[in-house]
Amino acid sequence: MGEIRVGTASWTDKTLLASGWYPQAADTPEKRLAHYARHFPIVEVDATYYGPPSEQTTKLWAERTPDGFTFDIKAFSLLTGHPTKVSALYKDLRPETDKASVYPQDLPPQAYEEVWTRFLSALDPLVTAGKLGTLLFQFPPWFGIRRSNKDYLLEVTARCKPLRPVFEFRNASWFDGGNRAETIEFLRAHKLAYVCVDMPQGHKSSVPPLAVATADVAVVRFHGHSEKWTSKDIHEKFGYRYSDAELAEWVPKLKSLADETDVTHALLNNCYRDYAQRNASTLIDLLKAAD
Repeated sequence: MGEIRVGTASWTDKTLLASGWYPQAADTPEKRLAHYARHFPIVEVDATYYGPPSEQTTKLWAERTPDGFTFDIKAFSLLTGHPTKVSALYKDLRPETDKASVYPQDLPPQAYEEVWTRFLSALDPLVTAGKLGTLLFQFPPWFGIRRSNKDYLLEVTARCKPLRPVFEFRNASWFDGGNRAETIEFLRAHKLAYVCVDMPQGHKSSVPPLAVATADVAVVRFHGHSEKWTSKDIHEKFGYRYSDAELAEWVPKLKSLADETDVTHALLNNCYRDYAQRNASTLIDLLKAAD
C-alpha cells in the first residue's frame, strides 16, 4: 500500500490566524510554518495561483520545514486559462492594455513562454530539497471535455516534465454519461493524475466524488459542502466543517487509492478558521484507527 499524506490547503489564511490554532509564540511566518509542519506532512500552496512565487520564497519554505515535508503547488492562474490580473504578472512581461485582467492569448507568445519558464524555475529550491509534491492545475468551469482541452493536458505534462502535474476539473461534461469512462481511460492511457474532489453537487462546476486512481499518485481535495457554494465570499464558499462521520466515509476510499498508487495526498480545502486543520487531524486519526 502506498503512503497517505494528509494536510490542508493553507497555513496563512487570516481567519486561521485569528482562530487560535497557532500558539501565541508562533508570531512570525517562519514560526507558523514550523508549527504547521509539526502537525502535518504536507501542505498545498494556494498563493501561487494568484501570483507566481519567487525563488527566494520557495527557498525559505524549503529551509523552514523538516526533511520529508511536501509542498503541493497550485499553478498560476494564467497557466490554467483563468483571468489573471495584469498586476500579478512579472513587471517586464505585462502587456500594454487597459484591461485589469488578461488571458494567455492577450500576451505575446514569447511573454507567455517566459511565464511558464519563470514559474517552473522558481520551484527549483523545493525540487533540490526533495520537498516538491505535485503541481495542481485546477481548470475553470468552462474547461469542458473536448479534444483541444485533452491536448492541453498533454502539453502541460510535457512542459512540466519531470515535475508532476495533477488535474482538477470543474466542468461536469467530463463525467456526463459515457464521458466518464472516456475521461478516466484517457487519463490512465497517458498516466495523467486525476484530482478527486469532494464538493457540493448540483452546480455547473460540480463533478462527482469519484475516488479513482489514474496514475501512480492520487490527490483528493475536500472542498466541503457549504450551502453557499456560489457565494463570492471565499469564506462562505469554503466555510464548512466536516463531521467525523463524513470523514470516516472517505477512509476506505483513501485506502483503496493507496492500494493503487505510490502516494495519495488528501488535502482539506475548507479553509475557514481552523476547520481544515481540525478536520485533517481527525482524518489522520481515523486512518490510523483503520490500520
